[in-house]
Amino acid sequence: MTSPTPEVGQVPLKRAIGPKLLLLFIVGDILGTGVYALTGKVAGKVGGALWIPFLVGFVIAALTAMSYVELVTKYPRAAGAALYTQRAFRTPFLTFMVAFTVMCSGLTSASAAARAIGGDYLKTFVTVPGVIVGIVFIVAIALLNYRGVSESVKTNIVFTIIELTGLLVIIVIGVYAVATGAGEPARLTEIRADQEGGLFLALLGSTALAFFAFVGFEDSVNMAEETRDPSRNFPRAIFLGVAITSMIYILVAVTSSLLVDHRVLEKSSGPLLEVVKAGGISFPPQLFAVIAMFAVANSALINMMMASRLVYGLANERVVPRALGRVDPRRRTPVVGIIFTTALAIALISTGDIAGLGDTTAFLLLCVFTIVNVAVLVLRKDTVDHAHYRAPTILPVLGAVLAFVLASPLTGRPAEVYIRAGVLLGIGLLLWVVNWLVTRRQAPAE
Repeated sequence: MTSPTPEVGQVPLKRAIGPKLLLLFIVGDILGTGVYALTGKVAGKVGGALWIPFLVGFVIAALTAMSYVELVTKYPRAAGAALYTQRAFRTPFLTFMVAFTVMCSGLTSASAAARAIGGDYLKTFVTVPGVIVGIVFIVAIALLNYRGVSESVKTNIVFTIIELTGLLVIIVIGVYAVATGAGEPARLTEIRADQEGGLFLALLGSTALAFFAFVGFEDSVNMAEETRDPSRNFPRAIFLGVAITSMIYILVAVTSSLLVDHRVLEKSSGPLLEVVKAGGISFPPQLFAVIAMFAVANSALINMMMASRLVYGLANERVVPRALGRVDPRRRTPVVGIIFTTALAIALISTGDIAGLGDTTAFLLLCVFTIVNVAVLVLRKDTVDHAHYRAPTILPVLGAVLAFVLASPLTGRPAEVYIRAGVLLGIGLLLWVVNWLVTRRQAPAE
């Protein structure tokens, strides 16, 4: 396959990611903040049948993942959803807004993780203001990101193994509970119907929030220019990554409901710590808290890395000023993109909590997923000179419909989620106008 060719004088990104690294990268990106920090909030919406939102979330994620695989193997370049939108609809304004939405979703996700770092898991050892912890943490992530993609991905491998260990501990606790007759199996079929909208709203709202746990696979397409043989490696890595994480999520959800009442889970920003305490197995809560913080840190690392690569890709596509695509010649990392995304993350950390930022992430990405699933169908008429994956037509159709429904007000999201998203998209609109005016002034000179 022919790789994208950088412009003359531009430093290319280094192709340092093979199939195993890519799979671990995707698993590590999907696992993390969603299951470690927001499981309790999902339980608060749905009740004891906590596994249902995760199962439905898996179906929607799998449908959209197939669309992403078709597009990334067809167009193996950084910029992801923005690139696909531009090729499908040829509308620069829509392309920019999709790109900005994706970038903001990565930043809200990383910001939720940064806030979770200072939550109940850290409070097991010391109490420090969550905002301060989050800002210091996100700056440290930026420094690691600057060192290089190899260093960041290798750090991701270590963090992924640690967070997988923590979730396996929860699953073992669940197996032990079933074997000893502990827990309350009746909770697994209890769905809250005591809120406005009843059963339907409980399932829809909880699934919309649980979907945050599945975001991450879409980030990997922004690593296309740093992956070896992407047409061959991406399909297997994304499908396996989504399947593995979904199985883990459902088992963790079942264990959580068996051992802990949904009202207790809802009140905690470290819900899996409550499961460990109630599990009947002598596993040190302090050790699990450390594992959980590594897991949450991994989510922030990958999301910040993806956001900076997205800015780099957009600059190459001339959707944003080319200066944002500057690569450090020594480290060969997108240094300006790293600085830009870190500044925005600090602002988000200072103004949102874990649940609000997580729900905003899910909403923004569901909007993007709707467009991407439609783009797959539009781009079927565009042919390329290399083999690529092709999803059955019905799948992107279903993916678009389901993503649209979960992004709609039918889910009963808090107003703050739409306000935050509206402010972020308003900033994007302002930046687009500024960029358009600058480009218009430069055109006569060129």
